[in-house]
Amino acid sequence: MIKKLRVVVAGGGLVGLTVGIALKRMGADVIVCEQAAEIRAAGASIGLWKNALDVLEDLGMGQQMRNVGTPIEAWFYNAAGHRFKAEGFGAEDHSFVLYPRPQLNNILAAAMGQDNINLKARVVGFEESADEVKVLLENGEHILADLLIGADGVYSKVRNQLLPNYTAQEHKGHHVWRALLPSGDEPAVGSVLTVGHERTRGGYFQTYGNETTWMINQFDSVEPTGSKKEEALKRAALMNDNGWGDALIKLIGRTPEEMILHNQIMFVPPLPSWVSQRVALIGDAAHGLSPHISAGGTLGIEDVIVLTKALKANSSLTTALKVYEANRIPHYNKVRQLSWNVEIARDAKDYAREYATFSHWMLNDGYKESRS
Repeated sequence: MIKKLRVVVAGGGLVGLTVGIALKRMGADVIVCEQAAEIRAAGASIGLWKNALDVLEDLGMGQQMRNVGTPIEAWFYNAAGHRFKAEGFGAEDHSFVLYPRPQLNNILAAAMGQDNINLKARVVGFEESADEVKVLLENGEHILADLLIGADGVYSKVRNQLLPNYTAQEHKGHHVWRALLPSGDEPAVGSVLTVGHERTRGGYFQTYGNETTWMINQFDSVEPTGSKKEEALKRAALMNDNGWGDALIKLIGRTPEEMILHNQIMFVPPLPSWVSQRVALIGDAAHGLSPHISAGGTLGIEDVIVLTKALKANSSLTTALKVYEANRIPHYNKVRQLSWNVEIARDAKDYAREYATFSHWMLNDGYKESRS
């Protein structure tokens, strides 16, 4: 095991806080640098699979996670409301837990400890030497560390310096609209996902605190020109044959415009390397994908286990980071293949099969790869 490390984590999101907690439990001195003025949620809700929840359980947050999580049984519908599951797959391949991001981030920030989180501290670069890494902040200050972890998302400043030719790219024509708001009179058991016409997908479900989250996305979309609500309603209509999707349309209709989030989806191209001698990428900074499989958070938390295991098993930091990289790069080659198969699914039945194929791999072979 490496001597006590001084670690800076760039980014105070789900993966950044999780890796900070894991390293702190290993005995490292950890500072999480977050550019915002507070630990806040980006997005409405997030689904996590069992492999991620096992990690958070091991880090001592299992009961808190159970207190705010909503178990979801995945069903997939076509635009007429006929529902599907993939034949030949078990219940575990269709099960995840939904979390409201604000409560999830609060749990993680409390476990990390406010003394270990620097707010309004955006990492903009680094200077690496044989003995340490100088982490540069936007305000002109710097922090000296043994290890810098770039957990700063698809627009990662750490990745941009480590690999200047691998900036985030637009997933052309892929747009998503979503919101989280107090529940109304919509049926309590909403659709997990409806596969509609013109490559639209979307659904809603209740979550913690009597709130409901909804999401609409479209591939090969024309450039949106209307308001966020107008554009979401246009696409919801493509999932509403015979009035099947009226509940989703009403839900969007009563959502205040300012509560709706709209994003042009970005992704990180496959990277030739994830590490240098004293810098490592993790989570979306290393492998940000199109979110249509809702697995980015789970995959990023798995990265944490691979990295911390490599640090425990090797006395050389350089060797540990290379072991981490050697595990993750081929792993994500498989993830991208399975994700693409879900993206190009023709209809709800096809989608259900490809989704279950992905989740089954992630919970079995992918799980084993992360712990090998």
